[in-house]
Formats: sequence, structure tokens, C-alpha cells
Amino acid sequence: MKLLVTGTAGFIGFHTTRRLLEDGHEVVGLDNLNAYYDVQLKKDRLALLRNYSSFAFEQEHLEDRSAITTIFKNAAFERVIHLGAQAGVRHSLTHPHDYIDSNVTGFLNILEGCRHHEVPHLVYASSSSVYGLNSQMPFAASDPANHPLALYGATKKANELMAHSYAHLFRTPVSGLRFFTAYGPWGRPDMALFIFTKNILEGKPIDVYNRGEMTRDFTYIDDIVEGIIRVMQTPATPTPDWDASHPDPSTSSAPYRVYNIGCSHPVPLMTFIGELEKNLGRKATINHLPMQPGDIPKNHADISDLKEQFGYRPKYDVPYGIKQFVAWYLDYYKTRA
Repeated sequence: MKLLVTGTAGFIGFHTTRRLLEDGHEVVGLDNLNAYYDVQLKKDRLALLRNYSSFAFEQEHLEDRSAITTIFKNAAFERVIHLGAQAGVRHSLTHPHDYIDSNVTGFLNILEGCRHHEVPHLVYASSSSVYGLNSQMPFAASDPANHPLALYGATKKANELMAHSYAHLFRTPVSGLRFFTAYGPWGRPDMALFIFTKNILEGKPIDVYNRGEMTRDFTYIDDIVEGIIRVMQTPATPTPDWDASHPDPSTSSAPYRVYNIGCSHPVPLMTFIGELEKNLGRKATINHLPMQPGDIPKNHADISDLKEQFGYRPKYDVPYGIKQFVAWYLDYYKTRA
């Protein structure tokens, strides 16, 4: 198929694009290469993708309506995988306008492109951040998620609502994917694993919030990509017995679905750090801090829908994933040194 992947120089976008190219698809990648984190890392990811003859790259901003319109006009996409966004919960506390521009206006431009060019299926990145104040575990996509703790999560919830309106009005098939704590090689430098690794190697302390009493559904990048690929292949359809008097927010009478993509085996943060120490052969100096604004102490994904409908089974545990990340990190920064 011919696909558009946005955020293709980002962490999940890069891995998804590479998998699609290896599977024989033709991909147009879109990214703005902004300086939210190390641009060279993004360029190095892109350099690997450029080795595939079936890959083309467009450097544009999602909020640039004219540019996005032109990209859709120039190609008949059979799928759109929208992974581009302004990432980061904490950054949203200080740079809120970036999130409205990219995550709301940008998403509208993608929806409009899919609508006017009758794209058979739009798959887009949501986030576990939408669950916010929810405390019942595991988080299920059928649970209400109306109390996000930061603007980042609010924009992702807004994406789900916008997608539903387009599915209802224009019958655009849309599937939203709530990712849970993705990690692995080529990861983002603003995320905990990257920061912890860098500081431990440099002999600097690591900041651990909520005094270490945190649990995360760490999901290895290859499992994230596998979920995306499986959902992408089958366009969302209306749920025949959807009950408007007791609405399930993850389904609809429109061609609309929302799924969690996680490992569904939460790991305490201190166990995660211990595994990292083992792979680095060094102990971390830990600076225990209270909970940060906009953060949550625990997440845990209910992935039963993804298992039942797509046969999705996460394969990779934390010991494997951290080992792969550390090996990549040491090799990558040795090469760049």
C-alpha cells in the first residue's frame, strides 16, 4: 500500500516507518524536525529510512494547512498513520501553544485531508495520558476518560473527540491508539530511560519522582509497532449493537475505535532502574523528589480488545527491552563522539 506516516523522524514514527518499508509498503514520511529535542537524532533516524527506495520525505509543519493539503493532493494514500505531535507532558506546562498548534490544528488538517481524499483508514496516536485522574486499574478503553491532568493529555482526548465527529459526519474510518510508556532503541532524550542512562554514565544523580513509588506499563517499541500494524490493516467499522443510552466511548455507531497498546504487565519504577543499573554495570545516585504536576503514580493497560480482535500479544519484557536500549545507546553515542 501507499501510506502517509506523520512524525516519521520521531521515536515511534521512525520504527513504524521502517517496519512498513521492510514489509514492502511505499511510505511518504512527514516531520517538521523541530528542536524540542536533539535534531541530529531525528536526522540520523531519517538517514536510515532514506536507504529505502520506497521512502519519500516531506519536511512540513502539521499546522500548515496549505502544505498538508498539497501532500494529500499529490498522492492517493491507502492508509494514514498519524504519529506526529508535540510530545511531552511536562513541556506542555510551559509551552501550551505548541500543543494546540500541532496536536489540535495539525490533527484537524490531517482529518480534512483524509475526508476530502477518502482515505480508507486513519490510524492516529492517542495516549494513556487521557486517563488522568482515573484510578481503577487496569485502564480500559471503554472507561470514561474525562479528567486529564495536563494539556498534553487534553489535546489527545480532543483528538479522539474530533476523530469521532469526522467518523460520524463523513464516515471516515478512524482508529485511535492509546500508547503506554513506549521505550527502546532510538528513544526520545526527554524520557526517563534516556535521561537515567545518560546521568548514570556521567556519574550524575537521577531525579526519581513520588519518591520512587511509581509503576508503569513499559511497552517495548517493537510491541507498539506490532499493534499499529495490526490495527492499520483493518479499517474501523460501526459497532452494530452500539447502545446510545449506555455509550461505550471506545466504539460507536460510526466507523470509530479506540484501543490501548501496552504490555499489560506493569513494572515498579525502582525495578526498572535496577535493570538499567545491571546493564550499565553501575549504581545510580538517586535524588528522591515529590510527585510532579501533571504526572500519575501508576498506569496499567487493559489490552483485551486488541487481543480478541487482532490476536495482539506483547512479546518483550523489561529485561530484554532495557538490554536492547543500552546496547543501542552505547553504540550510537560512541559513533557520534
